[in-house]
Formats: sequence, structure tokens, C-alpha cells
Amino acid sequence: MSMTLSEDGPWVDDAAGLLVRPYSVTNGRTRPTEPLDLLSMVRATGRVPAHMEPEHHEALKLCEPPASVSEVAAKLRQPVVVAKVLLSDLIGWNAVSTRAPAVDIPDRSILEALLNGLRSI
Repeated sequence: MSMTLSEDGPWVDDAAGLLVRPYSVTNGRTRPTEPLDLLSMVRATGRVPAHMEPEHHEALKLCEPPASVSEVAAKLRQPVVVAKVLLSDLIGWNAVSTRAPAVDIPDRSILEALLNGLRSI
């Protein structure tokens, strides 16, 4: 097993990937306390809590330019639920603010025309 020291830290193995399990990052929590969508935008508020874990600090840094939940998860190289739990903590500490994605529902007549067109194929 060869470990690589990189910008990610010493917890990356060339063959296995990340060596820290997701449940240890969230202290065993599997559900976020805030409702977050994959497309929800999160933005740092400038407030930095004193009691943050390194993973929280990294997630907060990723929110300095506004980012979506899915972007934060990808850059953290963690499952989305882990990112949601970390971001929920940051929301609770008022370190980040969130904005739900805009949902643009098309007119029913357009959807019916599309469905009729697909059926005729």
C-alpha cells in the first residue's frame, strides 16, 4: 500500500482512494438537518465558527464563491449526503446561506403537445 501526500492530505491511497470513511466525517450522522437539493446554491456569509472540524472548514472554503451542493460534494470527493450533513451544520452555525433552485414548470399545453408528438413517432 503506497500512500501519497498531496494537497488532499495523507489520507489518500493510490489504489484505495480516500482512507477516511464517510460516516467518520459526519460523526455517524446520515441525514442533514436542513432541506438541501443537489442544485441548492450555498454561499459563505463571512462568519467562521471556532469549533469547526477540518471537513467543515474545507466545505466552507468551497462556498466562498457560491456553489451548488453537488459541486461542493464533488470537490470534497465525498458522497452527496456527507456534503449535505456538513453544509447543514454550516447553515445552522450561520456560516453559509442557501438559496433553493429556481423551478420553472412549463405550461401544461406545451407538455401535452410534447407527449402527443412523442406518441406519434
